[in-house]
Amino acid sequence: MGLKQTVARQLAPRITELTPGLSTGFVREALNRAIDGVGPLAPAAVAADKQLREQRGNVERAIHEVIENNVRIAGAQGFATNVGGLVTMAVAIPANVTGLAIIQCRMVAGIAHLRGHDLSDPRVRNAVLALLLGEEHVTELVKKKKLPATPMALATAPVHDPTLDGTISAVVASDIVTRVVGKRLATTVGRRVPVVGGVVGAGADGFATWKVGRYADRELLVRRR
Repeated sequence: MGLKQTVARQLAPRITELTPGLSTGFVREALNRAIDGVGPLAPAAVAADKQLREQRGNVERAIHEVIENNVRIAGAQGFATNVGGLVTMAVAIPANVTGLAIIQCRMVAGIAHLRGHDLSDPRVRNAVLALLLGEEHVTELVKKKKLPATPMALATAPVHDPTLDGTISAVVASDIVTRVVGKRLATTVGRRVPVVGGVVGAGADGFATWKVGRYADRELLVRRR
């Protein structure tokens, strides 16, 4: 059995143990912190408005900067949580899950704000979380009727459906764990050299965040308030 298969077999039964806080509550808390600000990260709307001022009121340029800034942050945190090498693989998963969730929520929320959406609206918050799933996954979930509509439709729905809160949070939690753990298993061999693992982690997190940002840019249309 190869190294990748060995690690997968040993790690799979421990996913729940390794991520005890990863639940619908975890996802909502990540969203709240992304919107309200956490540590050195300014609130999503504040950071977005700063970019808007720097771009002299050009919304599209401001959105581009919001995406680029958060891609860089995602790459940096990806490096930080991947440099430990193979031995610390399991320990790094919760930190990387938390970091990606907050950074990507912050980026998408900033885009939503710049397009005129109210971040205090629960419909908009559900749309922000749905966008983290990526376009292909969202399309599949809508087709299977596991999501009632696209993120833009969720954000502008006539009324808020509270039952969607838990459903979307659960899907997002599962998706984030799958992506993070899958990335670690795919790069296990490279992690024999710790710095190589860090570079791979930075690239993967940065690229994933860029894809989410581009999807949010296409999906979230201007909403006049």
